[in-house]
Amino acid sequence: MAALRLPAPPPPPTTTVRRTPQPSSSASARWLHSHRRILRRVSARRAKGDGPEEPESPVRTLLIDNYDSYTYNIFQELSIVNGVPPVVVLNDEWTWRDVYNWVYKERAFDNIVISPGPGSPACPSDIGICLRILSECGDIPILGVCLGHQALGFVHGAKIVHAAEAIHGRLSELEHNGCYLFNHIPSGINSGFKVVRYHSLVIESGSLPEDLISIAWTTSPKMLSFLESDNPDITSSTFWGSRDNLFITNQSECSNSGGKTPSINSASKSDGNKVLMGVMHSTRPHYGVQFHPESIATHYGRQIFQNFKRITTEFGLQTSLLQKRKISSADLGNSVANNLLPAERLKLWDSVGPCILSKRSDGDKCLRLRWKKIDNFLSRTGGSENIFLVLFGHQNAEDTFWLDSSSVDQNRARFSFMGGKGGPLWKQMTFHLSNQRSSCGGNLTIRDAYGCTSRNFLKDGFLEFLDKEMQSIQYNKKDYDGLPFDFYGGFVGYLGYGLKVECDASSNNAKSSTPDACFFFADNLVVVDHNNGDVYILSLHEYSSSNGDGVCRNSIHNSWLANTEKKLLRMDAMAPGLSINGKSFIRSSNVNKQSFVFEKSKDEYIRDVQSCLDYIRDGESYELCLTTQMKRRTGYMNALQLYLNLRKQNPAPYAALLNFSPENLSICCSSPERFLRLDRNAILEAKPIKGTIARGRTPEEDECLRLQLKYSEKDQAENLMIVDLLRNDLGKVCEPGSVHVPCLMDVESYKTVHTMVSTIRGTKRSNLSPVDCVKAAFPGGSMIGAPKVRSMEILDSLETSPRGIYSGSIGFFSYNHTFDLNIVIRTVVLHDGEASIGAGGAIVALSDPEAEYNEMLLKAKAPTEVVEDCSQQMYNPDRSDSMQTTIS
Repeated sequence: MAALRLPAPPPPPTTTVRRTPQPSSSASARWLHSHRRILRRVSARRAKGDGPEEPESPVRTLLIDNYDSYTYNIFQELSIVNGVPPVVVLNDEWTWRDVYNWVYKERAFDNIVISPGPGSPACPSDIGICLRILSECGDIPILGVCLGHQALGFVHGAKIVHAAEAIHGRLSELEHNGCYLFNHIPSGINSGFKVVRYHSLVIESGSLPEDLISIAWTTSPKMLSFLESDNPDITSSTFWGSRDNLFITNQSECSNSGGKTPSINSASKSDGNKVLMGVMHSTRPHYGVQFHPESIATHYGRQIFQNFKRITTEFGLQTSLLQKRKISSADLGNSVANNLLPAERLKLWDSVGPCILSKRSDGDKCLRLRWKKIDNFLSRTGGSENIFLVLFGHQNAEDTFWLDSSSVDQNRARFSFMGGKGGPLWKQMTFHLSNQRSSCGGNLTIRDAYGCTSRNFLKDGFLEFLDKEMQSIQYNKKDYDGLPFDFYGGFVGYLGYGLKVECDASSNNAKSSTPDACFFFADNLVVVDHNNGDVYILSLHEYSSSNGDGVCRNSIHNSWLANTEKKLLRMDAMAPGLSINGKSFIRSSNVNKQSFVFEKSKDEYIRDVQSCLDYIRDGESYELCLTTQMKRRTGYMNALQLYLNLRKQNPAPYAALLNFSPENLSICCSSPERFLRLDRNAILEAKPIKGTIARGRTPEEDECLRLQLKYSEKDQAENLMIVDLLRNDLGKVCEPGSVHVPCLMDVESYKTVHTMVSTIRGTKRSNLSPVDCVKAAFPGGSMIGAPKVRSMEILDSLETSPRGIYSGSIGFFSYNHTFDLNIVIRTVVLHDGEASIGAGGAIVALSDPEAEYNEMLLKAKAPTEVVEDCSQQMYNPDRSDSMQTTIS
């Protein structure tokens, strides 16, 4: 098929922008003649009236995903700019026959965008169908980003080489030649056109073939960190092009320069320190940019997508192909969704057509909620610790949970939730993967409140089971009117890191000794409001109308509410300084001298860090969160005592105590990091942490260290990469245009460390379930790196033992479809007489192996010290159980 030619302007005549080599004179003549024809058509169309422009028709994009973790940031941008969401297809999901059918026979798409991704365009498994598309689709506007940009160069004969320096999560200032892709975007030093780069490979500029024209470069080798670039001064910047002039052919057509001719002569000179950042084809509507216009920190990124849309629409008007390619959304969705796309991915009809709500299950049970509130009660009890001890601390807190906001400074967390076995609907669910491959299913054991146990094999895995369980529950929103929190009963527990095989990962490196997921169904719970001291008592019961009045057939839940309220009110008369179960713990002279054994020695860990740097250098990853484990035998250790010491030593907003007695498993967590929350208003929120430094010994030293973290280029790069990753994960399940970042790179201070924290939010699409949201983002990107899938594979090859519960998530799924989950870090896992702690850190191109090892030790310090301290204590049986007699 002969390629139709899109007008593509050369640089303004007075400049000497380097194009290696120049296109042929005949190609330039054809380009110029066609270009002027489009300009006349655009001017004539706009001269017809003085009123506002007619709204542009939506543009349909085929977005090829190279298994990247930023593709859905492009998806979100294109959804806003194009007027309809693009269709996302993995690079090995369609054959060329499929592409030809939808692009040419059905004329379903107006343009194509090729995403970033790991690896090299020279590797077929990395680039998939993209090279064939770039070769064959000569009459389709195509924009390649990062790997897609390199593929455009590679397919036409340019060399792909290692960059002089691997750049990931850092910014550069650019200059360009004024082609329409950069319309309304300034150029040059101090212009404000600063972009985020994630790449280790580049197109060698000297190898550009005749058909490719270089259109953008870095202004200098100097790299910029985010805080140096977050307030660009563009008031005096020079803009190239205008909405009234599609392309600039001479100085007089530059309408935004205030009568002055923009000069980029300095950029045109051969300069080995300047990196090629953009190319275009001389006769095809194909463009590539090495940087990431979709990044949260790139300036003018949306303008680039708007310009590409305009290029597409003008090309369509020139060739009369735009309208011909369009078919109805329903026809496209029905055909492709059923025949070509996997069911696990976003359905095409969701992407290109009106939102179709999935059918909700009618449910096989209806739950009703009753609750009581005790105003301003917390201060009268001595704190939430005492409430937990009185209500759930007996029998070593067996079968209990405590989602504990033990650090409530700066409004980081407001509510604590606690509960235990007791209600008739209570049950414990324990899940083990059957093997370590994706879609392997697993074995579920359920123990109910009456001691009955059932075992089942879950073919579709635990997350699918959890989704079905939640969908089976009917509820009445009026039951929780007036409650200021989002958990009213439901599932409380953890998702282990190994459940990544139920999300995007293909395998696990080894089987975990702990269950891959463990949850209670909590029908009775107590909630503490740390803001005003209110305490709430909640009880769920199954609704039945068979007795004619819709009242529960028994009053167990009523008696639990009354008894719990009675116990709480009696706490007013109790003496301060309660001991756990009334038992005393004393320092033992025969202490356990055993210390933690690290999974890897210092030299081994540093070698792994170097391996990560090699992978990053080769373009296989932008960032890798390398971790390790440390373990020690403990014999008997009271988990409640350990947790109380941990929350005192290292208070955290997303802390937790989980005690699964039948599994001989206790989890003592002091996490400062939220993985993902969904509130009752359908708002999703992630709060990743990347960047950690120890607190200082004096106020002056402490402030110095805080500022050192805030302005650290390495830590900013780490954080930015994970923010873009979480934007991508939320972008899969959120309404187009709703994903935003209200807080970027804030420094939060805790008892032992300062951390760099960002907040990402978006509005959940109405046809997706809470579990859909978790599957789109699990495991948390801050514990993996980016691109996520490739990074998980690399980490599995380096880490010799399973992470288990570490790096997973603890939290709740409320029966009314809200959830809140943390990232399991700063955590001690007690299982079968052994304590284990995981720790690690993000490896980026700027990482120093020795410093990474020291950061890992810093993160493990608080939990290891608490275990060592508790190991020197022993139970004194001579003390009476005074607490139980007091509150009974």
